[in-house]
Amino acid sequence: MKINTNCYALLCSLLCMFSLNAMQSKGDDEEVETEKIYLSGTGKDDMVDWEFFCSDGMNSGKWTSIGVPSCWELQGFGSYNYGRDDFADRKNEYGRYKHRFDVPKEWADRTVKIVFEGVMTDAEVKINGKLAGEIHQGAFYEFKYEIGKLLKYGQKNLLEVKVNKASSNMSINYAERQADFWVFGGIFRPVYLQAFPKEHIERVAIDAKADGSLKADIFTTSKKAQSLRLSLMDLDHHKLQELPIAEMGKKKGKWHVSTKAEAIKPWNPESPQLYLLNIELLDKKGKVLHKIGERIGFRTVEVLGGDGIYVNGQRIKFKGVNRHSFYPSSGRTTSKELSIEHVKMMKDMNMNAVRMSHYPPDTHFLDVADSLGLFVIDEVCTWHSPHLDTEVGRKIVKEAVVRDVNHPSILLWANGNETGWNRELDDDYAKWDIQQREVIHPWNIFRKTNTMHYPSYHIFAYDTYAKDKIYFPTEFLHGLYDGGHGAGLDDYWKQMWNMPLSAGGFLWDFADEAVVRTDKGHDLDTDGNHAADGIVGPYGEKEGSYFTVKEVWSPIYIEDRYIKPDFNGIFRVENRYHFTDLKQ
Repeated sequence: MKINTNCYALLCSLLCMFSLNAMQSKGDDEEVETEKIYLSGTGKDDMVDWEFFCSDGMNSGKWTSIGVPSCWELQGFGSYNYGRDDFADRKNEYGRYKHRFDVPKEWADRTVKIVFEGVMTDAEVKINGKLAGEIHQGAFYEFKYEIGKLLKYGQKNLLEVKVNKASSNMSINYAERQADFWVFGGIFRPVYLQAFPKEHIERVAIDAKADGSLKADIFTTSKKAQSLRLSLMDLDHHKLQELPIAEMGKKKGKWHVSTKAEAIKPWNPESPQLYLLNIELLDKKGKVLHKIGERIGFRTVEVLGGDGIYVNGQRIKFKGVNRHSFYPSSGRTTSKELSIEHVKMMKDMNMNAVRMSHYPPDTHFLDVADSLGLFVIDEVCTWHSPHLDTEVGRKIVKEAVVRDVNHPSILLWANGNETGWNRELDDDYAKWDIQQREVIHPWNIFRKTNTMHYPSYHIFAYDTYAKDKIYFPTEFLHGLYDGGHGAGLDDYWKQMWNMPLSAGGFLWDFADEAVVRTDKGHDLDTDGNHAADGIVGPYGEKEGSYFTVKEVWSPIYIEDRYIKPDFNGIFRVENRYHFTDLKQ
């Protein structure tokens, strides 16, 4: 067989060129995107072993290993505490962690940060023997340090973390650890490294309305950046449209842009349409310096005093429940799979809302609420008096809002629980929230809302409690003290549905908080009658109220009526969906 050598050479050249272009394209993407390396597992089912020393209680006084992320009590260390325990009776141990990790050589010319999604409670972080930054206080909040100058690139590095179960700030102890729930110690949420281009986007805050209009604050570290490019994608990264920027301004590293997307579908819990907003930071030649993608939903929220809460122009009623981030064998360490399971169960009960009691949840729970469709009240952890002091409270509010600001599922912020609020922090939420969501005080009449807990039935029956406030109890029908959630819900809901200023309410609560006691033969412990108040059992076992809630909160309501001999077979059917037509 005779081979045309000229054609063969040309073919080889083309193949090499395409291969090189593909490699360069991949390399370019890696250079302008944010990279992530986990140092821990992502949740309760894939923990990574670190070296560990516990100062007191079970298995204390010696170096051994522990899975991260975890609550150390569930791994057989330290001592168990319920939030009602007297501080004087607690051991309040500390733990020391060590973990060795590699850093790619290629990261030497990038900005590298270490991120902790949650540590109980005070965390001191060292890299290769040097402090990464100030001690972080507060258990349920993401924090990070820029550590590039402390790293050895292409070599082993040593991470050391000292965690104090109790905070040196007593206001945090009272806010987070004197409460009606289990309190733990440890690095209980994931830890990872992030690598950014030197010229990069730090964070974004997005306000996407139901009509397609969009505003964004984009915070950068770049001196070279001259412009931005925004594109709307589907969740499979297919480009739908490039967004024309109608307004763009820059001041001290903060860009403010406004634009409008065409032919979008708005987000709501019955049809939770999500998009990916692709943001590219460009230099004066149009070269991409950094690009990020942020999941968004287009929706409009209005809290109209003396009227109601509106989403996309539709007045809503919350069919909600309170939820702890909890699993019996892992405590506050959960997983995305557990979040999916819980949200699916809530949706199966015809719920449309969940209150994060009494602290911000794992980010994956909010991701699932966005994807499957639930309204969310996001809450800062502080319970009863005294509240968080203002100095540390301002840091905590910023951390909570900055992390969660772009989730379309979040409608409201809760500044603490049941008299735990610090009023000096109420206006701080707006500093970090471009959407300017309403702030509520659960168990209080505040601004436009009344959220008083555990109302008696006659309050609804006489329709006098709300007066000129939008009324929705952020806790009602306690699963233990009120005879189970199903007992009385039908009577309450009929009044809530017909009460003009009612915006529904939130049952207490979703699941029993029974923890596995590694110090007591792995028995399940609810601390007596304190934590046995769920609609479902600790492992999600469906109890009788589950099915009652599902029936009472059915979005298709068939009127109650007596069947008489002359009944003509016709029932009145009412559509109680907020956004769905029964003809669909």
